Amino acid sequence: MDSNLERFTRQAAQTIQLLRKPLGLPPLTLVDIPRSSLTDAPSIPPLFVNSDHHQRPRFLNLPFLTWQGSSLGSSGVNRWLFCLLCLVLALSFPRRCPAPIIFRPGEGWTYEPLGKEGKWQRNRAQDQLEVAQQAFDQGKNRMALKAARRTLKVWPLSDYAGEAQYLVGRVYEARRMDERAFKEYQRTLTLYPRLGNYDEILKRQMGIADRFLAGQWFRVWGYVPLFRSMDRTARMYGTIVTNGPFHARGPEAQMKVGEAQEKKKDFSLAVRAYERAADRYYDQPEVAADALFKAGLAWNKQSKQADYDQSAAVRAIETLNQFKELYRGDKRVPEATQIILELKAEQARGAFATAQFYEKYKRYQGSLVYYNEVLLTDPDSELAEIARQRIEELRPLAEDQAQRGKSSPQSKKGDTSDKATTEPTNSDSSPSP
Repeated sequence: MDSNLERFTRQAAQTIQLLRKPLGLPPLTLVDIPRSSLTDAPSIPPLFVNSDHHQRPRFLNLPFLTWQGSSLGSSGVNRWLFCLLCLVLALSFPRRCPAPIIFRPGEGWTYEPLGKEGKWQRNRAQDQLEVAQQAFDQGKNRMALKAARRTLKVWPLSDYAGEAQYLVGRVYEARRMDERAFKEYQRTLTLYPRLGNYDEILKRQMGIADRFLAGQWFRVWGYVPLFRSMDRTARMYGTIVTNGPFHARGPEAQMKVGEAQEKKKDFSLAVRAYERAADRYYDQPEVAADALFKAGLAWNKQSKQADYDQSAAVRAIETLNQFKELYRGDKRVPEATQIILELKAEQARGAFATAQFYEKYKRYQGSLVYYNEVLLTDPDSELAEIARQRIEELRPLAEDQAQRGKSSPQSKKGDTSDKATTEPTNSDSSPSP
């Protein structure tokens, strides 16, 4: 062993000699240090002598490099050149060694347990796909994912690439990474639209979107569940509709776009989704009737959030009346009728409150207008009876007020007018209609 190390040291010295010449450094000389002087030489570097001087040195009778009477340890340049030489020698003779993370040209990085390197790889796309399918059937999802991805990377144009891409989505779905699985399924439909299991893929996409609609959380980086998002869920259903608008899953997906928007409390977008379903699938009575009815319900919910805007209530009444006319035999017609009555009663209450406001400030003509609106909106209600009485009492006052307004000088000049729509200027605000 000592002779081998001595030979290696002499070879290293010769190499360092060659490296020193371009640097303009003086040449080195080889000297032999006797056994007796090794333990007494403080300048012997720790590369060659054991650091414990009380023990016998590990390597004896070795030639050391000196320059002008100094050992290798006295020259930082020599030590640096020696370390560089060792590094070059180590990198010049690479060897394959067991490692859990392996890089292969054209395939990228893969993780493989010790002792199982390459056993899952095959030389044909069909065989590689069979390995992936067998691993998936056995519950070995990571192995199945590696084999399927290798099929896609090595044989992207083969007849088995579509099945491999679909299997990637199956693996992610089995690992409960639903958002990633949905994207892989979508990639399958986009790149391989003629795949035989197109219907199966749409069904699985629908199942993933349904889970998110039911409240499943979206994950950050595919692992950490962090939040719910009806907006993303609606986009998933929209993607399914785009994949197959007239497929069996298309109408259901379009309706669930509206459901997701309702859960988001965005009723205007929900109405738009329902109306689109009613228009697109008008030849499917069940779908069209359900879409029209749910659009009316969405308008009804929107009207309850609008304090001063009654347009949503008007749209709700119009939509539900349209539903009653088109689908008279539907079992939800009585429910639609009840909602319409409630909406009309609410409209009448708002008109009655506005009429009282105008009456309070002696704007009798405006008051008559809103009392009359109560009669038109809900003629059979208790408020309608009160409105009739108030109309009879206020009509003479309104006529007298109109006559006085015509004869006033200000009216002739056109500066002011006592119109029914003019509100009094005061600190009080108008009540909610």
